[in-house]
Amino acid sequence: MAGYKVHSFDKIPSTQDTAHQMILDGRADDRTAIVAQAQSAGRGRYRRKWVSHHGNLYVSFIYSAPERDSRLAYVVAVAVSETLNSYGIDCKIKWPNDILVGGKKISGILIEYSGPYVIVGIGINIKSNPTVDAYKTTKIEQHISTPPTPTDVLARLMRNLDKWQSADFLTVRQYWLDHVVGLNGTVSYQGQPAILVGMNENGGLILRRQSRYLMVYGDEISM
Repeated sequence: MAGYKVHSFDKIPSTQDTAHQMILDGRADDRTAIVAQAQSAGRGRYRRKWVSHHGNLYVSFIYSAPERDSRLAYVVAVAVSETLNSYGIDCKIKWPNDILVGGKKISGILIEYSGPYVIVGIGINIKSNPTVDAYKTTKIEQHISTPPTPTDVLARLMRNLDKWQSADFLTVRQYWLDHVVGLNGTVSYQGQPAILVGMNENGGLILRRQSRYLMVYGDEISM
């Protein structure tokens, strides 16, 4: 698929953990994809459990990464967003790693670095969505009459990841700003409120706290 080396599994504990192990074992290559039909120990940020039943897409991509790039999170979020948009689904991006439809989570992203690689984990709800106390969830099947297969979603996602990784970052920035939740609204930064007003050309988020402007990198912001 699209020049990727794909490793497919019916059910494994975690595509992300499998990717880490492949790197440790010296079996990883740039543009490798680990795909599972289901996961028994899927996880998100802070090792939160990601419920992973059959029928959805669970994939971790391995890319060469000689250095960390703060812009990658935006690139991946835009690629996932456009993949869902291609099915006629209007979605929004919630910093740092969620894609929402109607305020409900439909996809999550997890980016981790390991040696000379970066692992981009993506889960997209297609035919099932978990019940979670902390937030509402949804799935593609609730928004279109004939939901796609995980294979079709994966193929579109790969194309969009390649497209947006090759794009000028100013184009990525504009798409992200046009689709982000909470722009010009209040966010929490280091436990204190601030206004999210934009993003610079290097992926730094611009906040305003009273008359002060702050440049923030990383995931210290919560919305």
